[in-house]
Amino acid sequence: MSLQEWIMLFTEQIKETPPLEWIAVAASVAEVLLAWRNNVLLYPAGIISTALFIYILFNAGLYAEAVLSVYYFVMSVYGWVHWLRKKNEPPLAISYTTRKEWQIATGIIVISMALFYSIIELYLHKYNNTYIALWDAFVSATAWAGMWLLARRKIENWVVLNVSNLFAIPLLLYKKLPLTSCLTLFLFIVAIFGYLEWKKLYRAAQPRAF
Repeated sequence: MSLQEWIMLFTEQIKETPPLEWIAVAASVAEVLLAWRNNVLLYPAGIISTALFIYILFNAGLYAEAVLSVYYFVMSVYGWVHWLRKKNEPPLAISYTTRKEWQIATGIIVISMALFYSIIELYLHKYNNTYIALWDAFVSATAWAGMWLLARRKIENWVVLNVSNLFAIPLLLYKKLPLTSCLTLFLFIVAIFGYLEWKKLYRAAQPRAF
């Protein structure tokens, strides 16, 4: 397929994108921009976007991605509470991931990927081939780990989430969700700046040596 044909196909898919997907994408854009600015309001925006994407992704046959959105929803609530903490406690500070936390994040990826793949292949094999099921499971598993790190305000959350975003872009195009694919590309770019911004904020918060 030529570049012109790809552009025409993409344009047609954008025109056919339902309003619900536009709303979900707008909420997701707000969420990632608020995360970039280290603003706790990213979580209410995330709750709105994930609720809509659960419906959209399930209808598109991306079952692991739909379950991932359920996880996003839960983690948004958890992250909101975890960031605010109790009244007499200071807000959770940005920090680097410890060795133990990396072990937990790796465990989340391995276990959730195996779980997603098994569920899709055992119960939903009529709707997904093995290749897509594995791909879908990997995208979702890495995003699960990234969201957990985000909720704990770890700088490396941006890196893990971008691994998920990188593989999600072509998957979403394959599933004829061009607008969501564009959103994921946008998230990939913003995550790079988010990573740099959080490193800057972390350095600024460190006590200066005199």
